[in-house]
Amino acid sequence: AEAFCPDRLDCEQWVRTAKEAGAAYTILVCKHHDGFANWPSRYSDYSVAQTPWKGGKGDVVREYVDACRKYDMKVGLYYSPAQWQGNVAFTDDKAYDDYFINQISELLTNYGKIDYLWFDGCGSEKHEYDKPRIVQAIRSLQPDILIFDMWDPDTRWVGNEDGYAPLDNEYVVDHVPFSMLQTNDEALDESKFLPAECDCKLRSTWFDCEHNENTIKQRDELIGMYEMSVGRGANFLLNIGPNCHGRINDADVARLREFRAELDRRYAHPLPFGALHAASGETDVLVSATPNWTDDFGDSACNHLVDTVVLEEDITEGQSVRGFRIWASLPAYKQKRVCLYRGETIGH
Repeated sequence: AEAFCPDRLDCEQWVRTAKEAGAAYTILVCKHHDGFANWPSRYSDYSVAQTPWKGGKGDVVREYVDACRKYDMKVGLYYSPAQWQGNVAFTDDKAYDDYFINQISELLTNYGKIDYLWFDGCGSEKHEYDKPRIVQAIRSLQPDILIFDMWDPDTRWVGNEDGYAPLDNEYVVDHVPFSMLQTNDEALDESKFLPAECDCKLRSTWFDCEHNENTIKQRDELIGMYEMSVGRGANFLLNIGPNCHGRINDADVARLREFRAELDRRYAHPLPFGALHAASGETDVLVSATPNWTDDFGDSACNHLVDTVVLEEDITEGQSVRGFRIWASLPAYKQKRVCLYRGETIGH
């Protein structure tokens, strides 16, 4: 704890950077497997209260939540249920559950509305939690909260930490991946609507950002990860580690800005199409649209290279599409068409 002293902590810089990159929410690691609490927990002697930072009076979670509210960002908190060291032995189920619920209650009581609680399954493979008691505590303190991955989940882990969703990405599932250390998915009591989240790293490590600047992912790799996560109906959750002073490094900020600029270049100005026309058959729905661009000779759709098509599904009532194809009319023989792509799921 004595090594923790972020003398230039700037949570507003974190959230502002995320906002500029296009994020709708952020998630702060409040406690990882090591057990260190980024808030002054009354149930731990290993927290910011035991550090020289602000004389032990600081609270990273408070500064982070305030920054999110200032920039109109949804508030997410990460908490690792497992713990490698600390106050309570992980082998004592009842005592550890008490400790866990006490700390979660602090996070869900002292900082106003929390939108998202992000649990990491790693390290919890052999521990039996009192799931009904935990869920009741969380839901009673924050009835509108979304829970990631464990016990009573609203969203699920995609199953890897590389930022990629599978080509066909079902939202309703009866099995979910739980941890990198497990080889088999966990069975749910019933099928549930659980959209996937793709967590991944900007650098080669989750935390250390002092010595591996050369591992920052290139812009085009980030674009590819985005298109294979968001582009497949999942969410893209990119990890960035602040430095020991409490700021995101300039190189990371610059890469995020490059990433955002390239997303805008690719997607902010779609080519104009006419109104959609839909015709339904017994099993299929045909949706067609005519391009609204012409060349110098008045022929439509002859002078633009189109390499990307964006499809969106209204998922208000759930995920409905079970298969689709994308067709294009041929340039010279417009009455003929060719199938360019086929898939199963669309999603958001």
